Amino acid sequence: MPVPTTRTKENSTIKINTEICNGCGLCVSVCKDFSLILFNNKAVADEKSILGCIGCGHCMAICPKGAIEITGREISPEDLFQLPDKSSATTYDQLLSLLQHRRSIREFTQQEITPEVIEKIITAAATAPMGLPPSDVNVLIINGKEKTGAFVKDFSNYLKGLRYMSSKLFLALMRPFWGKANDEFFREFIRPVFNFYIDDMEKGKNYITYDAPLLIYFYGSPYSDPADPVVAATYAMIAGESLGLGSCMLGAIHPFIQNGKRARRFRESHNIKYKSREGLFVAFGYSAVKYSKGIKRTFASVEAI
Repeated sequence: MPVPTTRTKENSTIKINTEICNGCGLCVSVCKDFSLILFNNKAVADEKSILGCIGCGHCMAICPKGAIEITGREISPEDLFQLPDKSSATTYDQLLSLLQHRRSIREFTQQEITPEVIEKIITAAATAPMGLPPSDVNVLIINGKEKTGAFVKDFSNYLKGLRYMSSKLFLALMRPFWGKANDEFFREFIRPVFNFYIDDMEKGKNYITYDAPLLIYFYGSPYSDPADPVVAATYAMIAGESLGLGSCMLGAIHPFIQNGKRARRFRESHNIKYKSREGLFVAFGYSAVKYSKGIKRTFASVEAI
């Protein structure tokens, strides 16, 4: 039974060259949709697989003889590439240094971001892990001050039509339905955000996207794992840091454009294909400020059991 996505609703096809298969069993050990078995010391497709081949490509990538070809579900043998030598890999200390340098930047220079840099960000983000292949993450790129400016102005005007959500009457009516935590969130965060975003935009101050020259929106589809867009956005921010860019998560845009006719019209006007349970806008730009110190962050709890 194929796992459906917006990109495909068919299983991948497994082709095994039994003449060169050496029966090592590596493909069977890494296949977690259980589409492969060993039979007479050769790898063969198992017709009793519950889900059928989901097209992860693990078997094709690990086969030492190149005996396996997977096609379908947006994968083919042409997608294989040789992994870089481990000597070129980032060490833990180098990675930690990059992560420590990355912080939320909200002050950007006027320097534009070239298509080549954007392509590198997307290439890196596309390596992010996902719930099930093929990725159902969609990416919207809004590049250049003119385009980002038009987007944020349109979003601010859109928010004006939703301002009732911050009224005392609306919040009082909704509290019995969404509970204490949501009530506190709307009163202490959403309500000020409406006033902050809309009123300051009218004064010429953009605190929605901070006049960033590049916005990238990662969002899913009705079929995607909710975590997938957020993981991809995280990879993009790390890639941006490695390319000398500052970045900032813009968490207050996505939730407002998901539900209702106005939201649907807004999405359609900006070529956003689907409503998505989770999604994240990220602002990118060359930082106008420089930090020499970081701040140690912690989790709410860390427990070993």
